[in-house]
Amino acid sequence: MEIPLPPPEKLIFVHRQPNGVAYVIINRPKSLNSLTRSMMGDLAKAIKSLDSDNSVRVIILSGSGRAFCSGVDLTAAEDVFKGDVKDVETDPVAQMERCKKPIIGAINGFAVTAGFEIALACDLLVASKEAKFMDTHARFGIFPSWGLSQKLSRIIGPSRAREVSLTAMAVTAEQAERWGLVNHVVEGSELLKKARQIAEAIIKNNEDLVLRYKAVINDGLNKILVMHLLWRRWNFAIINDRGKKEKGFWLWMVSLETSKIGPPSDLNSHFYLYQLQERAHEYYAGMTKEQFKKMQEFIAGRSSKKTPSKL
Repeated sequence: MEIPLPPPEKLIFVHRQPNGVAYVIINRPKSLNSLTRSMMGDLAKAIKSLDSDNSVRVIILSGSGRAFCSGVDLTAAEDVFKGDVKDVETDPVAQMERCKKPIIGAINGFAVTAGFEIALACDLLVASKEAKFMDTHARFGIFPSWGLSQKLSRIIGPSRAREVSLTAMAVTAEQAERWGLVNHVVEGSELLKKARQIAEAIIKNNEDLVLRYKAVINDGLNKILVMHLLWRRWNFAIINDRGKKEKGFWLWMVSLETSKIGPPSDLNSHFYLYQLQERAHEYYAGMTKEQFKKMQEFIAGRSSKKTPSKL
């Protein structure tokens, strides 16, 4: 069953099919599906809504045009900086990680930085032969806020992850498949068909067990991941000079230990609390004035070439 073309005004397009498959399309092709703040919120709301919809069994996430998601739109950076962006309800990766239902990422082109992190939040990845994955955080001196620094190394190995992140190299679809980053590589014309086939295979199985099985797999990963993410948070605070010095960090850790949700060994609860409090959009809230100035200079340089700026 084909999905309808997304209308141009729908930057996050949701389409439910009667067989239990729901599609979420990032639909800003002229800007290579770069994300504005409002789009992040709409994507988060779409995932949360589908997760609570009993008619939906599997979610397929993809992009329009020749990109999956090229990152955050730096031309809209000033809008992103306004107000408090630390809200798990408008954090797409937090909502994807909390989603009980399987999410299949159909990577149709560029998945860059924030787009790469969104891809890593999917449960399975199918890529077109034109797909490319790229982490450019090191170019901008900004720590990834959605777990890329830990997730990528667990999938492709630490040595490869270092090369990908420290050099900002582009990983082709073929490399990604060899490294275990993506499950399948297909022709672009077959991408959604392949994703749909996987979704339909999942739907044939016991619904309750599928949900529980995904939760068990993720639970095991999260127990290990949470402490590494806490360490990432400390390094993020140092790099972005937010005034979170060592004393403040360890006081924060003690507050976790004495919280009502459980003892320090209760890593599931700590991970959940950590997501709620610390994971949303630190790309922007953590920038120093100097980093923001450099970013604006980058925007000005790219704008003079009439090319959208991405992070």
